[in-house]
Amino acid sequence: MTLKTTKLRDAIAFALVAGTTATAGAGVAVAQEQQTTTLDRIEVTGSRIRKVDVETAQPILSISRTDIENQGFQSVGDILQNLAVTGSPALSRTSPLNAGESPGGTYVNLRNLGSQRTLVLLNGRRLGINNDGLQDLSTIPSSSVERIEVLKDGASSLYGSDAIAGVINIVTRRNFDGAEANAYIGQYGEGDGQTQSFDFTIGSVGERSSIVFGAQYDKEDPIWARDRWWAIDRYPGIPQLIGQSYTVVGAIGNIRNPNQPNANAADAWLVLRDGGDPSNLADYRPQVGGPNGDTSNASEQMMARTAMERTTIYTAADFDLTDSIRFLADASFNRRETSVQVAGYPYQSGNVDVQTPMSPDSYFNPTDDALNFRRRGWEVPRVTNRKLDTYRFSGVFEGTFDFGDRFLDWDAGYIFQRSDATNRARGDFNKLAVAQAVGPSFLNADGIVQCGTPTAPIPLSDCTPWSPTASEGRYSLANPDIQNRFFLWENATSETTTHNYFANVSGVIATLPAGEFGFAAGVEHRKVDGRYSPDAFAQTGNSTNLAAQETSGSYSTDEIYLELDIPLLADLPGAQELALNVASRYSDYDAFGDTTNSKASFRWRPFQDLLVRGTWAQGFRAPSIAQLYGGTGQSFDFYSDPCDTVSGLAARNPDVYAACAAAIPNYATIGPNGGGFRQLGQGGAVAYGGQSGVPFLTGSDPNLTPETSVSRSLGLVYSPSYAEGLGISLDWWKTRIDNVLTSFTATGILNDCYVNDIPSQCNYFTRGADGVVNSLTRTGRNAGFWEIEGYDLDVNYQFQETAFGRFGINWASTYYSNFEIKSDPLPATVPAPQVGIAATFRIRSVATLSWDYGDFGATWTARYFSGLRENCGLASPYQCNAPDYINYLGNRVPQHYTGSNTFNDVQVRWQAPWNATISVGVNNVFDREGQILFTQPNSGFSYYSGFDLGRFAYMKYQQRF
Repeated sequence: MTLKTTKLRDAIAFALVAGTTATAGAGVAVAQEQQTTTLDRIEVTGSRIRKVDVETAQPILSISRTDIENQGFQSVGDILQNLAVTGSPALSRTSPLNAGESPGGTYVNLRNLGSQRTLVLLNGRRLGINNDGLQDLSTIPSSSVERIEVLKDGASSLYGSDAIAGVINIVTRRNFDGAEANAYIGQYGEGDGQTQSFDFTIGSVGERSSIVFGAQYDKEDPIWARDRWWAIDRYPGIPQLIGQSYTVVGAIGNIRNPNQPNANAADAWLVLRDGGDPSNLADYRPQVGGPNGDTSNASEQMMARTAMERTTIYTAADFDLTDSIRFLADASFNRRETSVQVAGYPYQSGNVDVQTPMSPDSYFNPTDDALNFRRRGWEVPRVTNRKLDTYRFSGVFEGTFDFGDRFLDWDAGYIFQRSDATNRARGDFNKLAVAQAVGPSFLNADGIVQCGTPTAPIPLSDCTPWSPTASEGRYSLANPDIQNRFFLWENATSETTTHNYFANVSGVIATLPAGEFGFAAGVEHRKVDGRYSPDAFAQTGNSTNLAAQETSGSYSTDEIYLELDIPLLADLPGAQELALNVASRYSDYDAFGDTTNSKASFRWRPFQDLLVRGTWAQGFRAPSIAQLYGGTGQSFDFYSDPCDTVSGLAARNPDVYAACAAAIPNYATIGPNGGGFRQLGQGGAVAYGGQSGVPFLTGSDPNLTPETSVSRSLGLVYSPSYAEGLGISLDWWKTRIDNVLTSFTATGILNDCYVNDIPSQCNYFTRGADGVVNSLTRTGRNAGFWEIEGYDLDVNYQFQETAFGRFGINWASTYYSNFEIKSDPLPATVPAPQVGIAATFRIRSVATLSWDYGDFGATWTARYFSGLRENCGLASPYQCNAPDYINYLGNRVPQHYTGSNTFNDVQVRWQAPWNATISVGVNNVFDREGQILFTQPNSGFSYYSGFDLGRFAYMKYQQRF
């Protein structure tokens, strides 16, 4: 036999390498024209339906290279994010305040079950993970992709039992003969966010070998919050609340009035008059709040979408060593650089983690006592530059051998992937330098203010005194010398390495009356090492960036699996086909012991046009390195306390009010003005929805245990013979995850305690004498369960050729009938529903109409998101359009409902006679803007990060040689 490559062989290579048996019918993309191709001993019949995968027991979505080229989304992550089956994006680039090693990458979240539960494969083999357990799709250039397959039925004993939400297999281009160059450029209608992409691919196919080489460069400019109305204001579109966008920690420094004991009085804080003497209290006036006052709006310095630059080089080669043995190798290098900017740090000397009041002996202190001050570092915004280098190599031998009178397919190989990251950040205050600069100082004989005292001066080269209320001059934050002392570059490095050894064999055990009894078996050894190391200064806690701890650890697993594909009936009335596929995988983790997880599926074709299919599968996911070995850190969280008697749910819900009153002494009168409890933030000011005044604890837990799952699906595939080119599939699916590995938000913990009546959540925080939360722990932990259920509907119709060209329709929809979360294992806890809340849309739907006529073509795509609801907060009553909503516990909890959104994309293209394709298009052609979501799901702003950020126009040019 020969292993000479055909395009069809590549289309089924994933099924062969992963161990799928010859009779399993794995889903692949196929040509548009009817054809029968014989490859080795496997006969595959094509179809006009775009996806053969709807003919298998597993619901699989296949995206061809043509599909990729006929849309305006350029990156692999953006392409996948706009599928109906995909949930809200994890670590969105519209969340600039995210920290750590993962922000800047692209991670896909199938079924809203979390990106850590989606297994990503590259050519049928695992993509490496980082310390957070995430697989970064940004390391895969779109120019290298031949097709993408999405297995939607949850955990798989063939690919890895941790694939609880599903599997994404990205198949790269091989057997490419010739050369191709592409250029892409686009930008938003506001004139920002320009995106550029340039790539070049060259390949050669010989009699017994092939090789392909490619390079791609991508660059995306930032979008600034000041240029988007939904980002510049904290409560956009509500004029009555525009002042909430401004913080009293302004670019103009202010001091605590020593003559006003009430911290919330109008004259509690003072600013220096223009031209005034900072050492003279008479030259100060009360601070003025609001948009035109002595305040600052952080969004004026923030990015609404972060900047990114990416360079990739990749190569792949195949060699037929003999007529029955082939060697396949691929290697790639990817460098991703991202830049993030947020507003200068809001320094407050009285914060518990800072404690650097101005010394009574400071030359600039207008009082005789230690004096607290506030000043935002407006002159030096916080900037984080991240660089990630990823190296990957895969080498696989595959072939066939005789076993009796049968041929068996085998493969064995090794995968190495390493990622090295560096983070450089500047803009946080050096608390030691600030303490020295606001410490004792005096006017020396040269008329220069000098640190220290006349008897113990500090050399000018070692310290420059600082006047926090000065806006310009030698002693202000505008002085480069002070900036260099206060704002040090903080550095962190990380490294993750994955080693993967594997071997598989598959073939036919026996020929039964109903067909071939196939099998597949394999072994795998996988080891992951990870490390995250902040520099020594960052670990000391002497920066306002808070203390960071080192993460270091590893784990390994040894696995074996067996799959059987058993034909039961064939060519009988009511059973054109009936087959059962069973598989089981045994995994032995060095950190958690062993586990066995199985999967069973069936396919039944009662008559030729109809297929009935179903699956049952178990899943098992171990904690990530960061979840286990990351230590505990600190974070100033933005949160909303439901007990706030003015802005919280307690103000509108008597049950919540009663629960809060039972937990907070003197609840009705404890507030700063005696009117009831108020959430206080940094500096002791009222700050509902603002940052905590004390750092909360977040991080890892070495006692975490793996989570387990069970997934089910049942579906129909209808391909009517009377309507050639039409395919319809409808699948029901359900997944339950127990012992869930999760981290809660501060707001979520408080809501669970007081709103959702989950007493165990009340144990994770404490309150001070003023009622304000003074400690809160939200480290990762094993919770109760998640259960999610829904339906997928897919309709594909390739029309017959007409005088006006050829038309095609593809419509995919996902409907969530249920999604509930139980926060702990206690029987009394009632699961909380999630569908239609925050960013869990009940319906996501994507419909595409295509047209081709000669050298011309066009595509129109509509992307639909159903409406959402959220709890009303500070914006009440302006945002509460459902004030009498009764929640699942029977409590009245006013809600804010949004309507649905549909974004429309269009592209037209022309096949030029010089072997080129020119495409122009507009994503979000009608410039649709989504509704405001004040809870900021998956975003740093009151706007859902998965919505389009404006109208985006682009042009693509492809030249083939």
